[in-house]
Parts: sequence; C-alpha cells; structure tokens
Amino acid sequence: MAAAAEPKLIVVADAEALAQAAAERVMARMSANPGRIAICLTGGSSPKKLYQLLGGDAWRGKIPWARVHWFIGDERFVLASDPLNNMAVARAAFLDGNAPPGHIHPIPTTLENPDLAADAYARGLKAFYGSESLDPARPLFDLALMGAGPDGHTASLFPGYPAVEEITRWVVGVPKANVAPFVPRVSLTLPALASCREMLFEIAGHDKQPILTRLLNGENLPALRARSNGETVWLVDRAALPEGIRGGR
Repeated sequence: MAAAAEPKLIVVADAEALAQAAAERVMARMSANPGRIAICLTGGSSPKKLYQLLGGDAWRGKIPWARVHWFIGDERFVLASDPLNNMAVARAAFLDGNAPPGHIHPIPTTLENPDLAADAYARGLKAFYGSESLDPARPLFDLALMGAGPDGHTASLFPGYPAVEEITRWVVGVPKANVAPFVPRVSLTLPALASCREMLFEIAGHDKQPILTRLLNGENLPALRARSNGETVWLVDRAALPEGIRGGR
C-alpha cells in the first residue's frame, strides 16, 4: 500500500450537521469527476441520516445518477430481504427508484459461504476497474464511506482477525463477527478500501467517545489503519469528542 496521509479531523455540532457535511463531501467528489463515478457505501448506524438526506428532495436531484455506481464496503452474510443487510438499508433509503438497477452492486449473499461471496464480489470489482491489480494513480472509488465500531473495527475488519492483515485479496469472508450482530460477514480489505480519492469516516454520538479517544491516542486498530491513498477525513460531531478536546475544531 502507498504511504497515506494522516486523517483530517473535522468537527461539527451534531448528527444532523454531520449528515449535511457528509452529503456535501459526497457531492463534491461526484462533481470533481466528469466521467464514471464509484462510491463505496458503508453499513451500520453511522450513515443512516446521510442516506435519508441523499434520498430527500433537497439532494436527490443533484446526484448524476446515470454516471454513479454504488458499491458496499462490507455486508452481513444474510439475504437481501433481511433487515440486517447493509445494502438493503441503502436501497430502501435512497437507491431504489433513483439509481439504475445495474449501477447498484451488492455483495451476493445467496452463495454457499462468505468466501465464495467474497470471490464473486472481487471478480465484479476487478471487471469494473478493468484490472487484476490496483494502481495507486487510478483509484477504484471516488469516495469510500466508513464507520468506526465500538471495538475499533471498520467495514468488517475486526481487531486481531486475519482479514485485517490481508494485503493481496480485495475482498475476504469473515466467518464470525467480533460484535453484534454475530453473523458471518464479507468485507473489502484495507488495500481495496484505500484505493479511493477520499475515505470519509462518520463518527457521531456520545457512545462513540470511548473508541474515538482510543483512535486519537493512536491505538493500532483497524479504523486507524484504514487510510485512503488520497485524503482521509474523520467527520465527527461534538458529542463523540473526548472531553479534553471538546472545545476544539
């Protein structure tokens, strides 16, 4: 992996302001690319307000839907009809009815196991990218949305798990999650996630204060190791900030 710059910390007032700032950054990346655009979405609770914004009247008409392809950084190995399915949440919030169906790229979860699903998704990513290997000068994604779990995981890359150390494969199966829901996962690897012009973490709420403290202290957790080969941004609301820097920006 190419050497990556330190994350840029941006602090906003609250979760609503965070979603607004994230939407603006998503749109800025889309506007910067006059050709085919690739956005890597994330699951969990962090992006829900953003997805609602993107599907709302104020933002929906600004998105160049015909040029944007939507991928996902990780998936719970459950059917698309399951409420735990990450891409299903994004589809319901803003993709369905707006994005061309062929531009939505879910991780397949009807295959026999997560490893087969990972291989299938990797083949799709490589076909989209047009190469079997990632070129640091030509990012796979314009923007990769990310979150930080209470244990410091990001995507489905959990602390101490072999998937965190993977440097060759683009996508891996994760047989057991470290946090709830305790279902198998499929996750992009750190090198694949790094292949983006911007990696945008959304970290909001008082319950994220302990893990943000650990990350800001430099603890070697997956959410800290995840860095874009371009720009890495931590978008944080004041409730998530450690007490000592609550007044900073």
